[in-house]
Formats: sequence, structure tokens, C-alpha cells
Amino acid sequence: MQADVVVIGGAVMGASVAYWLTVMQPGLDVLVVEQDTTFARASTALSVASIRQQFTTAVNVEISRFGIEFIRDFKARMGLDLGLKEQGYLFLAQTPEGAATLRDVAAMQRAHGAATEVLTPGQIKARFPWLEVGDLSAGSFGATGEGWFDNMGLLSGFRTMAKAQGARFVNDRVTGLRMVSGQVAGVVLERAGEVACRFAVNAAGTRASEVCQMAGLTLAVEPRKRTVFVIDAPNARHPDAPLLVDAGFYLRPEQNHWITATVPQDDCACDPNDFEPDLDLFEQVIWEQLYARAPGFDAVKVVRHWVGHYAYNTLDQNAILGPHPEVPNLLLCNGFSGHGLQQSPAVGRGIAEQILTGGWQTIDLSDLSAARMIEGRAFRELAVV
Repeated sequence: MQADVVVIGGAVMGASVAYWLTVMQPGLDVLVVEQDTTFARASTALSVASIRQQFTTAVNVEISRFGIEFIRDFKARMGLDLGLKEQGYLFLAQTPEGAATLRDVAAMQRAHGAATEVLTPGQIKARFPWLEVGDLSAGSFGATGEGWFDNMGLLSGFRTMAKAQGARFVNDRVTGLRMVSGQVAGVVLERAGEVACRFAVNAAGTRASEVCQMAGLTLAVEPRKRTVFVIDAPNARHPDAPLLVDAGFYLRPEQNHWITATVPQDDCACDPNDFEPDLDLFEQVIWEQLYARAPGFDAVKVVRHWVGHYAYNTLDQNAILGPHPEVPNLLLCNGFSGHGLQQSPAVGRGIAEQILTGGWQTIDLSDLSAARMIEGRAFRELAVV
């Protein structure tokens, strides 16, 4: 078997790469290898499915600007409405230094087309009267271009259109890479055997470092567990609420319920097969802070929960994109640290541009190059939720 491009990893990022490759060069032979076609444990399926422009690095703002327009236009492109709810993100700060940071970052975001507003505590209270603001110094709010959408619809649209444009999807597991003169000559599959290729794309999510190891490379990406809670709060009915990012948790409405989660204090790498929930996080960490911020959450009940994994870049929590300097026909599409779903439209196009033109065309993604990982040159994203 052979293909022009083999994409390793078939969730939303792999499907986006396949979609853009076959849009930009019809007839290109693209093979996407999906280890689990149910996507039951894929980060895509287990995402909170949100998009924002409130990042601290300009390139991430540009990526999200592209992404929100793509999601808004998804029905016209793919015939599928993703149910986008543009209710915004509200980031809260509790110190003067935090307020100054929000103002500085918001200025950068607005310079790149975002609609971020910095609010005083009084303005926050006027807009969201159900919040307690006595301990706050400021908040930043994205009134447009931020919200949440149908994650599986995005994946389905990419896959369906990529297939219609000629991409092939196979259910198999990558067991090795055949290397010749410092290049990937073939991708070895457990059932189908070797697939000869001109390019390979590592879009393997939390298993990205395992794929790099097959080429003799190291990659500072590891799985980190996140337990997400769906809660009922009968005294807190605010369906138009934004996605709230507080010091110790985040929260957003979901129909008649709320979704909330926190970063564990002992956050560290987990086994990629560990999907056991940390149920104590809600009562011991989240609920007290949530009740202090919004007294309407005096009566709450967890109605369900799930566990997802971040493909966490331990160097700087930013994506790792493009050709690996030591294996130039192996393109990396890894380390999104919880931002992969929302970044998939722009990043998939960027990886396709690298393969077809040898450079970044639509958005300059060079700040996220793999070279910085080898050099240990951090390009840090501070707004990791």
C-alpha cells in the first residue's frame, strides 16, 4: 500500500489536515489512520467544545480568528449547523497586577481583531448581577467571537468532506515508521502492513510522543487528566451566561445544567489509558469557590461527569507545528494543551500548506515551530484553561 500523505491520528486534527489537503490539491492520495473509530476516548469527543480569542500570544488569537469564521460558515461549507453559542468568555482577575495583565493582553487581542473588553468590578456586576465581585480587580470579556459549539459535528464535517474529496480513512494502529536516510519512507500498520509515503503527519494527540519515538525523536507532550462535571443548580438559571474563568475553576451553561472543571493541584502526566474520574475535585475544590463567586449555587448536584485528556506540551503549553528539523517529511501537529478542537480549522490548513507549498501561507505559524522544542526555547501561552 502507498499514499502521498499518511496522517497518524484520525480525530478532528487529522481529519482537518485531510480535508484541507484534498481541498487544496484534488487527487492527492491522503490516508488517515484511526486507531479508534468510535472516538470514545478521543480528546475531540471529550472536549468542552469551546472557542475563544482571549489568548496571551498573538498567533493563537490569529488562529482563533480564523477558527471562529470557519465555524460560523460551517453550514455553508459543510451543510451542517454547529449550533454555535457566542456567549463569550469572562476572565476574572483579583489583584491590581492581574488587572494590568488583562488590560495589556486585551490591547494585543484587539490589535489582532478580537473584541475583548476590560470591565471594572462594577461593570461586571451590572452585566452579570448573579456574580459576586467584591474581591475582583477587573474582568476581560469577549462579547463576540467566543463561545461553544458541536464538537462532534465539526469532526463529522471534516471527515465527510475529506472522504468525498478522495481521502481514505482506515481503522488500524501505527506500530512503526520505516526510516531511510533521515526521512520517513513508510508507516507500518498493525493489520495492513507498511504504507509507503512521501509525508507523514503526526496528529496522534496524547500519543504523539510515541509516534516521534518511532523516528528516534523525543517530544515533550504527555497526557494530563481532566475531570469534567455536569451539575444541576436550580437556584442558578442563567442560560445566557458566558464561559467564566475564575482563579480555581471554569464554568459554562449547558442547556438546563452547567459544566465545570478545575486543574488538579498535583497536575502531572497520567497513563494514556487512565480515564478514572477524580470525583473529589468537585466537593473539595470547585464547589466552595463556585458558591463564593455566585451564591445561586448554594444547592447543586452532580448529574454526570466524564474524563478527558489534554495533550500537554510541558515546555510552554503551545502547539508544536510543522516539519521536524531532523526529519523534515514528518510534520508535527501536537501539544495543543486543551486548545486543539478550536484550533483545528486553522492548523489543519497550515499543515496542508506546509506539505503542498513548503511554508505557512494563510497564517504565519512559525512561532509554533518544532525547532523551539529542540532548542528548549519556550514560547509560552499563559491563558491555559
